[in-house]
Amino acid sequence: MKYREALEYLESIQNYGIVPGLESIVRLCGSLGDPQERLKFVHIAGTNGKGSTLAYLSNVLRCAGYRVGRYSSPAVLEYREIIQINGRNITQKAFCEGIELIRNACYQIVEEGYPHPTPFEVETALAFWYFDRAGCDIVVLETGMGGLYDATNLIQTTVAAVLASISMDHMKFLGGSLSEIAAHKAGILKEGCDAVSMEQAPEAMEVVRRVAEEKHCRLRVTDRACITNLRRSGRDVERQRFDYRSAEGSVLKDLEIHLGGVFQTDNVLLALETLRVLREKGFAVSETALRKGLRETVWPGRFSVISTKPLFVVDGAHNEDAAGKLARTVEMYFTNRRIIYIMGMLRDKECEKVISLTQSYADQIITVTPPENPRAMQAYDLAQEIARVHPRVTAADSLEEAVELARLLAAPEDVILAFGSLSYLGRLIRIAER
Repeated sequence: MKYREALEYLESIQNYGIVPGLESIVRLCGSLGDPQERLKFVHIAGTNGKGSTLAYLSNVLRCAGYRVGRYSSPAVLEYREIIQINGRNITQKAFCEGIELIRNACYQIVEEGYPHPTPFEVETALAFWYFDRAGCDIVVLETGMGGLYDATNLIQTTVAAVLASISMDHMKFLGGSLSEIAAHKAGILKEGCDAVSMEQAPEAMEVVRRVAEEKHCRLRVTDRACITNLRRSGRDVERQRFDYRSAEGSVLKDLEIHLGGVFQTDNVLLALETLRVLREKGFAVSETALRKGLRETVWPGRFSVISTKPLFVVDGAHNEDAAGKLARTVEMYFTNRRIIYIMGMLRDKECEKVISLTQSYADQIITVTPPENPRAMQAYDLAQEIARVHPRVTAADSLEEAVELARLLAAPEDVILAFGSLSYLGRLIRIAER
């Protein structure tokens, strides 16, 4: 199988959509010899922040000398980036070999009268197969949606279950209340495993504590007081420095990260507490590896600066919680600066709430249609929604037009902020960089 053929096969199965449940992935991985049973996992669920937490953990563990598998979605810059070992995308050769093997397994499954696995199940099985074949020491694994019935949750060898910020999203599948959504997220906790959670809203925290008790999990909850002496640079919006005090009282001074946004200190604290658990499980990490890993962590599309003069920032804020955090970040970094938005959303997201939380900071708003996405909200429809509360909004016919228009409108000291669905940010970044 050639690379184009592998991509065409994945495109051909997109109509199988999203089907929560574990029966299909259990069947598919079983046909591959259950590669996930020979791996150890840090399993991460949450609504926002799980990708950044994954990036910190996988990079620190890599710097500590481990062979680290990393599985996360969606892709931003290149499809194969969802599956990585030590920061390198799965090779085209391995990708083709694995997809051919999985395609044949899927054909056999269908011949036996079972439903064809979904695209996410195929990708998940591919990741497990690749990590097992490469002999990874540990895999940092991000759920796709929810947790309890997510395809990643067939694993049984969880070293640490990690819960990032839990908020309202994917209500069609996960439920209409925060407690229902939290129950899905907490579904990744396995009997007797160690669990680490960000401090959640009370309704969600109650559920997390209950599930941890039922599963006999030792639960650690992060405490923002452990991050002290926080310094942010007005010029370099991606650089943050801070001191970290562990629960035992030891202090690491002047740690540094290069992911911007007020929310990143919560994410890095969650990663630091998880690393404490991993040390207890035998995954030693020196202070040198910790500092280097945090400092060198990058995560495209999460308050990322792609150019200056004007400052051009992209961020994947696409739901109410993320939009609120983005608004606080804008207040912190861009007070008294003129801001031009580029916005693209999906129809099934909380469009009105995202608009409400962010529109007041923008001088001009340009809307786009996320390309090649059946769930995309049309630029004109998004512009109509924004026009209810903001007087200066324009619908662009393409991403290229949006970038060109934003740069025409922006003076060198202004800010262009593109946000919304991650599905279009990769292409927009490539256009802006050209």
